[in-house]
Amino acid sequence: MWAVSTVTMLVLAGLLPDFQLQSADGDSATRIAMTAALGAGAFGVLSAVVWPLLVRLLLLVPALVLGLLVFFLNGSLLLVALRINPSGQSEAAPETAVIVAAVMSAVASATGGALAVRDDDAYRRRLSRLAIRRRRSRPPCAATPGTVFLQLDGVGHDVLTAAVAKGLMPTVAGWLDATHRLTPWRTDWSSQTGASQLGILHGSNFDVPAFRWYEKEHREVMVCNRPTSAAELQRRAIGRTADGGLLTLDGASRGNLFSGGADEQALVLSIATRRRGRENRSRAGYFAYFADPANAVRTALSFFAEVAREIGQSTAARLRRQRPRVGRGGLYPFVRAFATVVERDVVVAAVMGDLLVGRSAVYADLVAYDEVAHHSGPHSRDAEKVLQRLDRALALIEKAAEHAPRQYRIVVLSDHGQSPGETFRTRYGLTLGDLVRAGCGLPVPRRAEHTHSGTEARAAVRAALRRPVEEGGEKHRPTRHSEPVVLASGNLGLISFPDVPHRMTKEELDARHPALLTTLANHPGVGFLLVRSEEHGGVVLGAYGAEIPLGRLDGAAGHGPAGPLAVFGAGAADAVRRTHSFPHTADIMVNSWYDPESGEVLAFEEQIGSHGGLGGAQGRPFLLSPVCVSAPVGTGEELVGAEAVHRVLRRWLREADGPQVPLSAEGERAA
Repeated sequence: MWAVSTVTMLVLAGLLPDFQLQSADGDSATRIAMTAALGAGAFGVLSAVVWPLLVRLLLLVPALVLGLLVFFLNGSLLLVALRINPSGQSEAAPETAVIVAAVMSAVASATGGALAVRDDDAYRRRLSRLAIRRRRSRPPCAATPGTVFLQLDGVGHDVLTAAVAKGLMPTVAGWLDATHRLTPWRTDWSSQTGASQLGILHGSNFDVPAFRWYEKEHREVMVCNRPTSAAELQRRAIGRTADGGLLTLDGASRGNLFSGGADEQALVLSIATRRRGRENRSRAGYFAYFADPANAVRTALSFFAEVAREIGQSTAARLRRQRPRVGRGGLYPFVRAFATVVERDVVVAAVMGDLLVGRSAVYADLVAYDEVAHHSGPHSRDAEKVLQRLDRALALIEKAAEHAPRQYRIVVLSDHGQSPGETFRTRYGLTLGDLVRAGCGLPVPRRAEHTHSGTEARAAVRAALRRPVEEGGEKHRPTRHSEPVVLASGNLGLISFPDVPHRMTKEELDARHPALLTTLANHPGVGFLLVRSEEHGGVVLGAYGAEIPLGRLDGAAGHGPAGPLAVFGAGAADAVRRTHSFPHTADIMVNSWYDPESGEVLAFEEQIGSHGGLGGAQGRPFLLSPVCVSAPVGTGEELVGAEAVHRVLRRWLREADGPQVPLSAEGERAA
């Protein structure tokens, strides 16, 4: 790499007028080459010694600001290297030093990557050296197999199989042909990362009715991707299960909403609000990655390239008058670049580091596809490109596992899928909140307001910037007689009346707002409603006066009335009944219209690929597991719910004599 840096410096000295490696009256070629070699060597030493210290100090600033400072810090180091050069003849303008340092780091990184790709032995030696350095600070690992769980956020079962069939994911295709099995599973009614990942990592997602919901006793909105809410949800789950989570013993949690009980955590949202103490290690993942200046420059360049790519793709979609389409301006290009480049690179590097030191269990979330599919569509070409890059990330992790001190089983899974379709607002010209106001006899604004699109990537960006995750209505502290709180979670809507301390009944709602339930149930964009009934305990309401008590509701053909849930398929009735039992279920739960032929839903948020409720691919994620572990479910059985997935993953850890999570007697029987 030193020789490559020397050549790069010589080339740049010939191209840039403000960058000189010789005196004004000229020097011999040998002296110029010696000056370049000494300068490149000094720059390399400073990068290796000083850069990690600078990055550690800069952890005091937001992570994204650190990314922007990468170029300036690199340029400063080059200026210092030129000043201490023994020849005393090299100099560069500050702005030129930034360019030279960036190019030198990028070329060195690219050359190293190219050599690794072309020479397997070189790549193997590099990984082996890295593994030896990382293992020096840890005791020898167990001889039993370790397990790495890689979550491809938002990638549905059908999307994965289609991508494999198209040749977009050769790594996954190779696994399916030789070492792995693919199993679909069914989410709960709340088909979103908060509910699914809480259930998968902590064994309970009870009382998580949606991505966001209003809690009357606390008079605030809970949001799964808000750090304070994530910490509280994790605390509640641990209290219900009486154990720390899937990763309690020698585990690592990377890029997740929740910790899973892991001792090693990086980019975990539930600890992002902690300011001090050894346990506040969420942002340590940035240091571990950006401590290498080549990583920093490569990721920064890829970040801005992704911003440009998104601007080009969104402009092309607008010029083609593509439908459906949502706005992709403002800060979204930067949010997308953060999800598809920064977070991916940092999380993958952290996982590779965990494998090389031999941790027993690792769980990591890669959110890139979910973020892009929300705005471009789950079957779009933009989303397919992201799947290709995710497959390459899986290949890197597989390669790192070959050089780990123990054997690893790689499990890939998703937390939910996504269902396509235009937004409720686009189709009808009003939001769900406008419809509720109309049904309550309240004035409706002439111009409907956009609803916030809360995603994991957006929350990660805010955490990296150290900004609280708050969204307009989520700061709501209602007073008596305040208006209804209307919240959206994909194609699931929640309506709460904050001045009533309990969950209102159908009878109370009819007495207070006689037209509300009828207005909602008969709207063509609404599939069904769930409300509590004084007489029946809970009822599902649909168009044309359909009203079916939950006790008599069954979505299976020939086993009772399905009513408005008929189009949502098997399991819908059980999912609705479970949510009805939650203490914080909203006064009115609204699931959007669903077309079983096209698989489309109508999102109450500004998303053309959405998830959060019932309907289509959003409720059908996947579990890709090695054939060397027991089958997730028996022949003819279906894997239903995130808590069931948790029990399967714990069983696999026990089979490998890995981290043993204490189970209650009831939990043992269930597993």
